[in-house]
Amino acid sequence: MAATDDLPAGYEHIASDLTLLLTTCSPQFIYIYDAETPRLTCSVLRSVLSALSDTSPQLSYACINAVACFTPRLFYDTVVNTLAHWEPTWENGCANWPGPSADAQRWNESLDAFLHGLRAVYAHAQADAVLAAPVVTGKGKGKARATVVEHDEPASPRLVLVVERAERLRDNLPDLLVPLTRLAELSQIDIVTILTSDVRWEDIRPPLGASPEPYYMDVPTPSKTATLDILASTFSSATAAAGSGNSDPDAYHPALRPLHAHFISTLHSICAPFTRDPHELAYLAAARWPGFIQPVLDAHRAAHADTPSADLAPPPEDTRLRLLRLFTPSFTAALDALYPRHTHAAAWARAHAPPPGLLARPAHQLPPPPRPAPPGAEALPRLAKFVLVAAFLASTNPPRSDVRMFGRGPDERRRRRRKGGSPRKARGRGGNVAVKVPQRLLGPTPFPLDRLLAILGVLLEENDADARPAAPQHVLPGEQTDMKLSRVALLALIMELAAMRLLLRTSPADKADAVPTFKCGISYEVALALGRDLGIIVNDLMWEVL
Repeated sequence: MAATDDLPAGYEHIASDLTLLLTTCSPQFIYIYDAETPRLTCSVLRSVLSALSDTSPQLSYACINAVACFTPRLFYDTVVNTLAHWEPTWENGCANWPGPSADAQRWNESLDAFLHGLRAVYAHAQADAVLAAPVVTGKGKGKARATVVEHDEPASPRLVLVVERAERLRDNLPDLLVPLTRLAELSQIDIVTILTSDVRWEDIRPPLGASPEPYYMDVPTPSKTATLDILASTFSSATAAAGSGNSDPDAYHPALRPLHAHFISTLHSICAPFTRDPHELAYLAAARWPGFIQPVLDAHRAAHADTPSADLAPPPEDTRLRLLRLFTPSFTAALDALYPRHTHAAAWARAHAPPPGLLARPAHQLPPPPRPAPPGAEALPRLAKFVLVAAFLASTNPPRSDVRMFGRGPDERRRRRRKGGSPRKARGRGGNVAVKVPQRLLGPTPFPLDRLLAILGVLLEENDADARPAAPQHVLPGEQTDMKLSRVALLALIMELAAMRLLLRTSPADKADAVPTFKCGISYEVALALGRDLGIIVNDLMWEVL
């Protein structure tokens, strides 16, 4: 195959199997399962189909993403336009493929219209194949020796439909899943349907045996050597684009390739237990490598200030080990922030840029690794921060401690918090000592809505009363806080936080007579950060403090 050299390392056998299937008597329905690297498998599949369509014009293919085509009309139009090599443009009114006839037909009305559109695309491909076939000329028989022009028998065209993220068909287009598996049978043309997903076919199979059994292809997890080869190949592509980005133009100098090999090996050993997708690892490497190599570039420029054109040399072994020791803790921080896409690589690289002259500093003067800030917490409204702190205290403290921790009266009773230090030890049967684990380490406990509002009222009265505008209509102490707690806007804010998964609703939402119960969805560090922003000392309000 012509595109074999462009394939990722370790995917040559997948490409050869697909080429053999699509160029011979191919099955009508193929299911490709890849649990670890589905995007890489889809790119390999597109490369194989592109190479086959270049060598054999009779093959036409369409790669459709089930996430983008979330309605039947979008799906039908995208498939027909792609197979017909038609691209809607502004000049033609963004019209879809009109078909071979003069009057434009619509292929997105129903499944039957879509099947007619596939037959029209197949007939159009057959006509193009006849015109592209070699011409054979000959002499007629008898007295009339007229020249006879015949076209050689062309090869029948083949259509290939690839659906990426096929597991989304089960949720978005469930009525289309069975017809796709029987597309060749329904349309009566030579078409191959390929579904790719990171979910097994048994989990999305239609019930009652409505779809035929596919030809299974399981893509194995790429080995460490193959993954490192893929990550190393990104160094060459990044070299060409280094001048157009915000990173240092010398960050991808060819002399730094050996150091980059050690860098990606360390990154893989730390992040591989969580993700083995080469695309994700390359994204992490692109965010961390400019800051990792910046101290080396600064030291080189400082040593060759008089000769800026001096060649860059790879750093010595002790410098490499020191860099790995300094930046290894930031690999997990990059994984926590970039893998769930809490931020993007460029912003994370700017926020975690190393200080100047890092290699010239002694070991005891190095700054500690930065602690990631809670993502999105600073953008929440002030009242939402109070609600989250109150929810954290309600999920951590036992209900019997609310009167002692938040009770207020004329005598201002003292809070009797359990002393910190060693956990409580209770003597069990047989003299065994059982250690009681603090609730903060066991996870959040559910609490009712009225308890949340009670704790929220205390926090607002003690930490927000002075910041409110003057309200002469409220005379009694705490009257303005009670008015705020009884507003519908507060309940709407609580439901919005539950939709954002910052509060976890544990009671069923379809029962109107049930008391709503929630659990806190933020961590201890996020609660401390929100408390510092509001001026609340969270540790003083916790029943058990480590």
